[in-house]
Amino acid sequence: TVNCLDQHVEKSPNRVALIWERDEPGTAVHVTYRELQDLTCRLANTLKKYGIQKGDRVAIYMSVSPLSVAAMLACARIGAVHTVVFAGFSAESLAGRIMDSGCKAVITYNQGVRGGRTIELKATVDEAVKNCPSIKHVFVAQRTDNKVHMGDRDIPLEEEMTKADSTCPPESMDSEDVLFMLYTSGSTGKPKGIVHTQAGYLLYSALTHKYVFDYQQGDVFGCVADIGWITGHSYVVYGPLCNGATSVLFESTPVYPDPGRYWEVVQRLKINQFYGAPTAIRLLLNYGEEWVKKYDRSSLRVLGSVGEPINKEAWQWFYQVVGEGRCTLVDTWWQTETGGICIAPRPSEEEAEIIPAMAMRPFFGIVPVLMDENGEVIEGNDVSGALCIAQPWPGMARTIHGDHQRFIDAYFKAYPGYYFTGDGAYRSHEGYYQITGRMDDVINISGHRLGTAEIEDAMADHPEVPETAVVGYPHKIKGEGAFAFIVLKEQTACVDHIKEELKTIVASKIAKYAVPDHILVVKRLPKTRSGKIMRRLLRKVVTEQSSNMGDVTTLDDPSVVKEILDAYQKYKEKNSL
Repeated sequence: TVNCLDQHVEKSPNRVALIWERDEPGTAVHVTYRELQDLTCRLANTLKKYGIQKGDRVAIYMSVSPLSVAAMLACARIGAVHTVVFAGFSAESLAGRIMDSGCKAVITYNQGVRGGRTIELKATVDEAVKNCPSIKHVFVAQRTDNKVHMGDRDIPLEEEMTKADSTCPPESMDSEDVLFMLYTSGSTGKPKGIVHTQAGYLLYSALTHKYVFDYQQGDVFGCVADIGWITGHSYVVYGPLCNGATSVLFESTPVYPDPGRYWEVVQRLKINQFYGAPTAIRLLLNYGEEWVKKYDRSSLRVLGSVGEPINKEAWQWFYQVVGEGRCTLVDTWWQTETGGICIAPRPSEEEAEIIPAMAMRPFFGIVPVLMDENGEVIEGNDVSGALCIAQPWPGMARTIHGDHQRFIDAYFKAYPGYYFTGDGAYRSHEGYYQITGRMDDVINISGHRLGTAEIEDAMADHPEVPETAVVGYPHKIKGEGAFAFIVLKEQTACVDHIKEELKTIVASKIAKYAVPDHILVVKRLPKTRSGKIMRRLLRKVVTEQSSNMGDVTTLDDPSVVKEILDAYQKYKEKNSL
């Protein structure tokens, strides 16, 4: 926090650190570096008063706001480890993360506000902490005027902060001490707590913020990501604040109150860099150009895309319509595990070419390699393979909380001596990189990474559903959607009712965005003789590549393929897909 706050407060205390674009249109709140330091120190002293010490874990379940940023920085200031949980996650998801990380406290709001709707944050926390004995206190801030239930361990945050001292000496930390943990999905069911440390992470997020986006002093940096994701950590909070930037906090949605919201904000706040997700661009593209052209976007210099590969159509629309063909567009590739951007078109030589929908150039110190099936490095250009990184970099994750073996297995075992990203990539004739998508059972819904196993585990809780298999399929807006194949028990009636129940289960166990778009009932799933479900075949069915099913001889009973294809065709006709 000294790098993110104190150094700037000394030099330019009245510089604006945060512009909070609240959900209610046109109600931006400006917070200077001095004010943010004051908030942070009071919150830090409040945490200390209630027994939070260096090394303790604290969960933050809040919508984007200056207070949620101050909560992150307050933890950092006293050496506590924050784990931010996206405020759209269910009580069960929150409880799982609290238990895995052993949090002592939760910081939350009474309610959240998004897209004109009220979200019950405190009620969700109450539900979650019922099963979390490690939680000693729940700090509750007020986002709305509505009263919520306050129990024995609940503490009204702002009341306590007004009593607290506004100076808090920063805890002395080692460069490899833990700064934060952030949970991300893997190909197995249980989310993993990715651990980032102090010095390397901050250095990497600050450098990438400066050079990828050509950040200049005085710019207004607009990253519209939520703080619940790594993008919000690196490019809303830590990177920009370390660089003394003015960072926009966007609490709303791209279509509230109308599909012009982003561009109205760009005009009003005079945003210079706009960093967002392809899924939002694809959504807005459908509403037409007039929503964009209504507003003055002349302040924009750089546009950025993050969270999933961007398709050419969305890239062109973003570049030509939003950026008027005059802004640099950086398609950035990185992961929760990498801490910051690893491959992007900039930095580069001045005016160097940018090829649509390609991440292109590795950042300083990033050495990408492509590997073949035999674990050999693929030399030369115009080749595809598994994307690995050949040497360490400052921002890389250090471990998975409580399970270092899983960390090694997930990232370093497949290709010994290399970090395996889980993504496939293509290296073009010119030697530029294009990310082609995940190589494991992980799908990307609206930029949210989700292991198909998580959805399967949730649905398997239904008493009438002995077996499930979930695969991703291309979705026009979301990039990918989830398609579920389920087997029902013998005498099950009322299939539609069960489908609705399954959707509710997935929403309550994970989050609404995880709910499958399609659920198809089949008699049985395609399995190998050893009982492994061949999801590859199911992917071929839903992407309609049934003519080249590949080798089906390993199936226990190859006739299952025709059975599933027939069921899929019937489903398609009935739902006129």
